[in-house]
Amino acid sequence: MPVVISMLRGVNLGGQKILKMEALRALYESLRFDDVATFIQSGNIVFRTKERDLSKICKRIGGGIEKNFGFRPEVILRTTEEMRGVIARNPFAARKEIEPSKLLVWFLPAAPDAEARKKLQMVKIQQEELRLEERELYIYFPDGQGRSKLSLPAVDRALKVLGTGRNWNTVQKLMDMAEKLEATD
Repeated sequence: MPVVISMLRGVNLGGQKILKMEALRALYESLRFDDVATFIQSGNIVFRTKERDLSKICKRIGGGIEKNFGFRPEVILRTTEEMRGVIARNPFAARKEIEPSKLLVWFLPAAPDAEARKKLQMVKIQQEELRLEERELYIYFPDGQGRSKLSLPAVDRALKVLGTGRNWNTVQKLMDMAEKLEATD
């Protein structure tokens, strides 16, 4: 069975859209996903499924959360193979000074079109570095995300799709979890 990594946008942030990981794990199991595991409190779930159509999986998860918790977050999915590609395409990988906790991968549900790519170049940045690769935007915050003036809502508006961000440490942990699960097949 394929292994899928699920990332929810905006859960458990600032006291909004609260989802306990135990309840989320139980929900995914009720949706007939197997070997469900969560990582930290920000809506990261790794699981197995017989279903191969990621759009159907997204709808099932979004509908299940809405029915059980009263809101519908954006659900971004990546297969293990797709996540390997995310790691392989990291445009900052060769730079030794990059701190993993300051590198954010902004996962998108679809690749932005040419117009959105142009609009992204117009988003005001200071010292941050942005690199768009397929369905991921890599953002390096040299002074940390907390001190940045980069407007992530402006990024969303430019790209015309809502994404969700994970720092590089989390990306690597999710990949590790997925590969371990895949190895038990």
